[in-house]
Amino acid sequence: MNNYDSIRHVRGESIFIDDVNTPTSTLHGAVYFSPIAHGKIKSINFDEAKASDGVVAIFTYKDIPGENQIGGIIQDEKLFTVDTVEFIGEPIAFIVAKTQAQARVAVKKVNAEFEPLEVITDPKEAFQKGSIILKTPKVYQNGNIENAWSKCDVILEDTVISGGQEHLYLETQSAISYPTEGNGIKILSSTQSPTTVQRIASRVLNLPAHSIESEVVRLGGGFGGKEDQATAWAVMTALAAYKLKKPVKLILARHDDMKLTGKRHPYVSDYKIGISKEGKILAYEVTYYQNSGAAADLSTAILDRTLAHCTNSYFIPNVKATGWCCKTNITPNTAFRGFGGPQGMFVIESAIHKAAKKLGLDVHQIQSANLFNEGEEFPFGQKTENCKARICFDTLSSKLDIDKVKKETEAFNSENKLFKKGFALMPICFGISFTNTMLNQASALVHVYNDGSVGVSTGAVEMGQGVNMKIRQIAASVLGIDVSRVKTETTNTTRNANTSATAASSGADMNGNATLIACRNILERLTKFYKTKNKLEEKDLVEFQNEKVFLNGVERDETWKDIVLQAYTNRINLSEHSFYATPEIYFDTKTNKGKPFAYHVYGTALITAKVDCLRGTYEIDSVYAVHDFGQSINKVIDRSQAEGALMQGIGWMTLEEIIHDKDGKLLTNSLSAYKVPDINSTPKILEIDFLENSFNKPGPFNSKAIGEPPFMYGIAAYFAIRNAVEAFNKDADLDYTAPMTPERVLMNLYKGNKFVKEVNT
Repeated sequence: MNNYDSIRHVRGESIFIDDVNTPTSTLHGAVYFSPIAHGKIKSINFDEAKASDGVVAIFTYKDIPGENQIGGIIQDEKLFTVDTVEFIGEPIAFIVAKTQAQARVAVKKVNAEFEPLEVITDPKEAFQKGSIILKTPKVYQNGNIENAWSKCDVILEDTVISGGQEHLYLETQSAISYPTEGNGIKILSSTQSPTTVQRIASRVLNLPAHSIESEVVRLGGGFGGKEDQATAWAVMTALAAYKLKKPVKLILARHDDMKLTGKRHPYVSDYKIGISKEGKILAYEVTYYQNSGAAADLSTAILDRTLAHCTNSYFIPNVKATGWCCKTNITPNTAFRGFGGPQGMFVIESAIHKAAKKLGLDVHQIQSANLFNEGEEFPFGQKTENCKARICFDTLSSKLDIDKVKKETEAFNSENKLFKKGFALMPICFGISFTNTMLNQASALVHVYNDGSVGVSTGAVEMGQGVNMKIRQIAASVLGIDVSRVKTETTNTTRNANTSATAASSGADMNGNATLIACRNILERLTKFYKTKNKLEEKDLVEFQNEKVFLNGVERDETWKDIVLQAYTNRINLSEHSFYATPEIYFDTKTNKGKPFAYHVYGTALITAKVDCLRGTYEIDSVYAVHDFGQSINKVIDRSQAEGALMQGIGWMTLEEIIHDKDGKLLTNSLSAYKVPDINSTPKILEIDFLENSFNKPGPFNSKAIGEPPFMYGIAAYFAIRNAVEAFNKDADLDYTAPMTPERVLMNLYKGNKFVKEVNT
């Protein structure tokens, strides 16, 4: 079944923040932010900005009626800086004018003088200088790492670097706030977490939560970049609307959005791996230095997931993983698809790649030898259940005949001097749930109207992933009606309070289960009413299917609409507010042990790449994957999500490079400098198979989450390209740094200039 929302999207009928009709009295905001990465504000003068055409007001920390604090997990981030700036882009003032253009002009007329302070952009330098967000590291471990090394045939150590990534959602950060009756505020914003917007606005404005209504129609993309990072912009408009008693709107320009918002966390990671000559990994020790940026944001939770996924799909009996959140003078980094998992997985895959070269084994041999089996334990204490790691790997390997792929690749490379091919497999194992147990809860409000139509309100935010369509399908399936009868409402804190962010790939799981419960409760009341009305016995089976009523398997004359109207006439409750909490999950933050995930998603992908060894350019020839979707609710949506995640992962590993200069200035702050995959980056062959006979009890109708796991398949693109480079330059001792940009490929191809003469001839 197609996603009904996509029809409105392509017709231009979908409503985003900038499409919302606003009153003629609406004012517009722009942000004045720090032009330096670290320093003290010596003086600041707003006189010229205040006198600028159309300017109505300028707000700073002095105008905040409540707390000047927007930090989530750790209270270390101000809405407006007070006297010291810690990154380029840190908000200092919010300028409100009659038009957007006037507000942006006024920003340029602020006169400020700063005293520069030391700038740190590298996480290891930050660590060495004691610039750390958490003074105590996070450590996940099992087995006895110290005793394990003596049992290893080969021990290797190295450093792995993974870069940041720009979210590049189509809709930039946006918000509109309106004053409401009773001194309240209504906020429409492009956020994945309307409750967070409500909570922080309540804190800043010193108003109770019930005075703040936070609503989301839909997002033009999020990918984690609108989980916490959307909050500040929404709260700025709320502050201005509260003070001025007029609607206030803020739309960040693309250039400003890229400059002012956090990215995927870059990591520098040191590892030590011990392995037997047969390829069994016996010991693994890794330390992650996370570049958190200038404030915590979600960094600590992201580090938790990095640690939780440090071994990817592999059982390793002795593990010690340590993580540090390092504070630097760049924009606070934030959630991004995979939430720290990809950074951890890239390190273990790099270690396996290096170990394979040392042992003279194929990488896929080591991967296969160490895959999780049922009942084996993760470093955080949870054991595998319904484990599909090996069946996904073996199914793909059998389908493609890996030995044949290897021989064909070697044959191509022996026959071609200036073009080389490489391939790589990437198994994945990704946990589904928020790592904070408290967040694993959701509610749904379902109304069946007396004409038979249905309205569903949940905490899920639609941002292009198709969650609204899945929820419609769940409601329609339970009630036995056509999906066209069901409408998903906007996400609103008044209808559904205390919601968790739509993140962690849990939107459809949690909100879908809540919807399922609500619809079943309504159905139970309708069934009871029908039996009573028709004087049926308890054992009689009443079902609603295809808009019809069936009694003991026989179709009746009554329709769904008839029964609903009769129930309404007889004062039967046709509404239900339900609650769902993910069961059987817990985590002890003192011991870092527990069962933090409801289940895991498994899969394996094989990616082949071809490198032009003269130019350093490359093509992704093919992607084949076997993915554990469970019992998919909507195969069209799930396949699209898998393909989109895969391409985003390939982008992170190949093209997308975040660069800051020594002064903390973002150099890749436009689409002319920051490269993302385009149509030419698309694999010539892209096949994603649904793993057969997979069931998943925690998911609605045995489905599995899809948003994040396929992102990690993109890691295979890095190694496919790297293997092609090594086929050309066999003597090159390459480091493990991503992304593998064309520039980096070219330098690696000719590292040492050993082949320049040969190529020229």
